[in-house]
Order: sequence, then structure tokens, then C-alpha cells
Amino acid sequence: MEIIHTKESCAGSRRAIQDTLEVINGKWKLLILVTLLEKPLRFKELVREIGVTPRMLSKELHDMEMNKLISRTVYQTKPIAVEYAITEHGKTLNRVLEEMKSWGEFHRKKIMKEE
Repeated sequence: MEIIHTKESCAGSRRAIQDTLEVINGKWKLLILVTLLEKPLRFKELVREIGVTPRMLSKELHDMEMNKLISRTVYQTKPIAVEYAITEHGKTLNRVLEEMKSWGEFHRKKIMKEE
């Protein structure tokens, strides 16, 4: 099947990609999502696992929770424990993450081969 590009379809594509980038922008969001795909984690576990500063992690988690990519569960323990998990909506990015991983591996091999 031939895909016909029109001015309207290209504008729609750009708009959709811009929306996606606004939700997953930044250095840490995709790494947080990939990490939470493995299992839910507490705040300090995420800091250690990803290597992000607590302040930046807090900001990114807030943004991601607002966009329904992750959920936050507060346990009434002493001290209070907070666990973060990827939501079903967040899991819809899994295909994108897999493609990015594949492309990253391909790119790394290509760059290393040409050096």
C-alpha cells in the first residue's frame, strides 16, 4: 500500500510527535520508565538504580504521574514508604522503548565500527 503524504497529514504527524516529546522529554523519563517496567521501586531505589539526583527524580516523577505514565502508592508505615510503578498507559510506550533500544544498539555498532 502506498502512503500519500499531504500537507495536513504531515502537520498532524508533527503535532502527534510534538505531543509525545512533550510527555517523555528530558534525560531521565525514559530511563525511569524502562526501570519501572522491571518492577515497582521506592524513591531511593530509583535514585540508586538510575543515578539521578533526588531533586531531578522528584520533578520527573511528578510530571510522569501527571501524565498518567506512573502511579504512586503511599504505604502508612514508619517511616512512610512510597512506591512507584508504571501504569497500563505507561506500558503503551513499551514498543517505542524497544525500538529506541534496538536503534541505540544499531547506532552504537555503526559508530564503533567507523572509528
